Amino acid sequence: MQGAITRVCMVVAAAILNHPLFFPQENTTLPEQDKELMARMRQHEERLQIEQAKLEKELSQLDLNQEETRLEEGYSWYFWSTVSFVIFFTIEMCRVGSADTEVRPVDDEDVFSESGSVSPSTMVLDKDILSNFCDKCTYSSAHENWRVREFVEGFADDLLESLRSVCDREADMEVGDFVGIGSMFESWKVCKPLMCDLIVPFSPPDPFSFQFNLWCSPSSDTPPDMQGCGMIKVTRSGENEGGCLCGSANLGEDMLCLLHNKNDTLIVDHGPDELLCSKNTTYLAKDQVMKWFQISVTKAWGRISHKYDFEVTFRNLDAAGALKIRFRSGKIIVMNIIPVVQLEDTDAYFVSHFPSDCGSSPDPYWPLSFAVYERNLLKYFAKRLPQNSCHLHCLQIVTFLHRKQTGLTGKSALTNYHLKTALLHLLLSKRPSTWGIESFDRRLRDVLGFMQRSLQEKRLYHVLIGNSKVPVELRVPEIVRKAEPVNLFRSLVLQSNLYAATVRHFQEMLRNSSVLIQEYTPLLSNGSIHHSLNESI
Repeated sequence: MQGAITRVCMVVAAAILNHPLFFPQENTTLPEQDKELMARMRQHEERLQIEQAKLEKELSQLDLNQEETRLEEGYSWYFWSTVSFVIFFTIEMCRVGSADTEVRPVDDEDVFSESGSVSPSTMVLDKDILSNFCDKCTYSSAHENWRVREFVEGFADDLLESLRSVCDREADMEVGDFVGIGSMFESWKVCKPLMCDLIVPFSPPDPFSFQFNLWCSPSSDTPPDMQGCGMIKVTRSGENEGGCLCGSANLGEDMLCLLHNKNDTLIVDHGPDELLCSKNTTYLAKDQVMKWFQISVTKAWGRISHKYDFEVTFRNLDAAGALKIRFRSGKIIVMNIIPVVQLEDTDAYFVSHFPSDCGSSPDPYWPLSFAVYERNLLKYFAKRLPQNSCHLHCLQIVTFLHRKQTGLTGKSALTNYHLKTALLHLLLSKRPSTWGIESFDRRLRDVLGFMQRSLQEKRLYHVLIGNSKVPVELRVPEIVRKAEPVNLFRSLVLQSNLYAATVRHFQEMLRNSSVLIQEYTPLLSNGSIHHSLNESI
């Protein structure tokens, strides 16, 4: 019997070693059309049949009287046959996969299968034109951006102070100080109109507080399409600790609390609507918050409008705090004042909406923004990169191209935030010394190439969530650092039409890039004058 098993193993080994896919490099051209190969396979099959007949004849001659031995040998036969089949099948499948991979290699040049696709490595980028473009962006707009930021910060302080005065301190949400985020406060703003994004934290009145349930919490049951979001529950402090009843109801003038002084303010219970919660729940609702904030901002502006010689209007009634300031000279400044909820004592904020979003997550899910951490990450790199680094110039170029292409072919799923995310990933993966101004064109191609590969794979991970490369100095919350990465391109996986439109948009952007940069560069090296950058963008 041992000899029979040995022969079986030898037959299986011979079949595997002589399988045409075991050495795919020798058969990558015509694996099945080769006549000699087919003839060899037929001869091999005949040999296998002869060997199998010999084995069956030998097995039939075993002593049938030894029943126990026969059973054991039978089980061994079935066992070794199963093992041989599994090994054979596994190796065959692996070789088929490797053969397919070798026949169709994937490289950076073959990103999209569409004919006429453009690769960043083949783009014509003139260093002088790029340098002139960024010089104009940097030196002509830096002073103006500084003055705009100074005005916006002063106006926002005045507006929020007026907003606090129109709110009931005992019943309404408490509004904190604003925090500047986005391109204007990260020093890479290039396109007009001038836009400033400000987030304004708010908190519930006493004795209420917020409790947070993140998508990455162990007990969370957040749907897959709500990754990166969380729910905010409004709770009463001490409601599960046997708190004093005088803080939950108006007991009247003839009732005396032995725990609190009679001069202490009595806090009347609030209903869910007063606490801006979703209907019949205790979870904070974005819609309720935006309505409250918009009404409060309107009242606050009415109180101080006489002090200013300009017009303020709401740009979008669906987005609270989306303001447009128009001066008598015709100059326009756009402000996005966004109500947010701070995640405990971190720099992460639950936002009611993103200015660039076409849609919004449904209540009660709030998207979590790491804009402050991203701003701090850029500051972190600014201290470690070469003095005249090109990383912000790359971001200015790609956002400019994206905006111009959007004006030509319409909106797509691609946003400036996706482009900034691509840059941050490259900053985390490349050595600081490679970001010198002399490598401007190569780093620009890297950013565009990274975005092209991300579109091909339909995968662009959030730069801070679940990324071990993020410096510990940023103090990103531990639960976020250890979470599973969140794909910012998930919508492209689910919507094929949106994906196709986004790919076309990006391909056209690459195709038109050199023309757009040259057309809107104000002064070329040969002295010729083109469109004024300030007027065109």
